[in-house]
Amino acid sequence: MAAKHQLAVGIDTGSLWTRCLICALEGEYLRYLAHGVAPSAGWAKGRISDPEAAGESIRAAIMDAERGARINVEAATLGIGGEHVHGAQSRGLYEFGRPREVSPEDLSYAAEMASEVHLEPGRMLLHVLPQDFVLDGRAGYRKPHKGICSRLEANVHLVTAAAQEHHALVAAAHMAHLEVEETVFEPIAAAYACLLPEDRTSGVALLDIGLHASGLVIYDGDAVQLAASIPIAGDHFTRDIAAIFKVTYEDAECLKNEYGCAILGLTSDSTWIEVPSPEGKGPREARRGELIEILEARAEELFLHALGEIQRAGMDRKLLDGIVLTGGGSLLNGMCDMAERVLNCQAGSGLAKGIGDWPESLEHPLWTTAAGLSMYSAKLKLHRPPQRRTGGLLGLVMR
Repeated sequence: MAAKHQLAVGIDTGSLWTRCLICALEGEYLRYLAHGVAPSAGWAKGRISDPEAAGESIRAAIMDAERGARINVEAATLGIGGEHVHGAQSRGLYEFGRPREVSPEDLSYAAEMASEVHLEPGRMLLHVLPQDFVLDGRAGYRKPHKGICSRLEANVHLVTAAAQEHHALVAAAHMAHLEVEETVFEPIAAAYACLLPEDRTSGVALLDIGLHASGLVIYDGDAVQLAASIPIAGDHFTRDIAAIFKVTYEDAECLKNEYGCAILGLTSDSTWIEVPSPEGKGPREARRGELIEILEARAEELFLHALGEIQRAGMDRKLLDGIVLTGGGSLLNGMCDMAERVLNCQAGSGLAKGIGDWPESLEHPLWTTAAGLSMYSAKLKLHRPPQRRTGGLLGLVMR
């Protein structure tokens, strides 16, 4: 394997599960080899509290995947998320001194100038995402190659993270004897896997709903308009049930998974469900609609937060291709319906596209981020996006 192909490995670390995806880079295409999963340890409230324990979870997921692929993994691209990840706009100015043709190197330098901002203590730059360029005051150029100007401005979106959280993640990977190729904001990785260039043409958003963290990324064409963390995640839904129904967290999770829905009217709300009781007390019942009302309120709050970010990016009337949902929190019945009600656009689940031999068992929003991280790993090795396979035919080049 090593003599013929390079490996593209993505690791999606989380506070509940750690997922590893191994792909082979064959020329300019990716092919699935194996995947592995292990329970996460060393996490507390969505943050790594014990890098050594988190490293053991990463090692376990890698070993699970290695057994399927029959190879050894030495390096991978990791996902990072959480409320500590922020996005902000910035502008860079490059004065040529005289009119001349703009080169790709000029565009890169202008974007680099935009990234030279003063960060708050304890923060680090994660991504510099070019949006558009201004040539001698003429705005709106996405790729102004060979344009003529004497003054080039770059508008970029900067994604920053807490240096301490980033260090803990990298330290955990190193304790798993793993070289870190790159760290990627998880919603950006998920979008990389499930949104083709034509999906982003008319404006689209992706909301990745995890257990302790949710993240949003908004595209207008190829440009990221906004990347942000959302302070509502799957854990909030479960804790609401536990608090109101007076049940354990585990019992609340079971009620959510078995009877839950994010919006009233989609299920038989008037039926009665059995609610677990403390030991020594008799059985209890509750109307299913009471459970759904709890989840509906929290789901509405989640998407109202997302709407606020979409409005901040000026994209509330431009998401013509709607929003896609990924992550474990998106699996709650009715989440797409609530997204459409609050955001007034179409909504659907985000699934990975374009990896050869992709197994049907991974056609699931839980694996979209890992797929995107593997694609990112391939991009680093190619120094350009890998091409996609679609139905066995040559796919489009991924932007």
